Amino acid sequence: LDVEKGELLAVTGSSGSGKSTLMSIMGLLDKPTRGRYWLDNKEVLRCSDDELATMRNRKIGFVFQSFYLLQRLTAAENVGCPLRYNKISLRKIHRRSLAMLEKVGLADRASHRPDELSGGQQQRVAIARALIGKPAIVLADEPTGALDSHVSQEIMDLFISLNQKEGVTIIIITHDQSIAKQCSRVMTMEDGVLK
Repeated sequence: LDVEKGELLAVTGSSGSGKSTLMSIMGLLDKPTRGRYWLDNKEVLRCSDDELATMRNRKIGFVFQSFYLLQRLTAAENVGCPLRYNKISLRKIHRRSLAMLEKVGLADRASHRPDELSGGQQQRVAIARALIGKPAIVLADEPTGALDSHVSQEIMDLFISLNQKEGVTIIIITHDQSIAKQCSRVMTMEDGVLK
């Protein structure tokens, strides 16, 4: 599998076909049992666990079906979480978080906690969190799976906009063909093999 910079790729397949395992490998959460993996011209299988953690934090943004927002934090604080591992002041983190929330259309909800947000708004916060570190790639695992069709389309429109206007490389794992058809390329996974 080759993914070009700035690509919007969908990976589809039935449940159990290996889509989430592929995402875990691409996201440096799991190591493949064979083969090679290059990310930004670096062979990642030769990296130490510390190097992998640094690469994961700096080069990859994750968006999941379950938003994984911390309930005790505001939207802005949730968005800024990935930057806390870098040497950035809290003031700068807050400014960047507000800018990212503006980008996803939620600047007016920055001080709200997740339980005060709709499902679509929570997913937008999760997308802003994935993007705040300016990753080389965003991996989205069933990002619209928990949302109704109208909100799902809003989230997909946001991904398309980020991809086209800012050149963000996005890989979406989905079983939803209507979502997959909106991507520039679709690959299907069957029994652990991409077709």
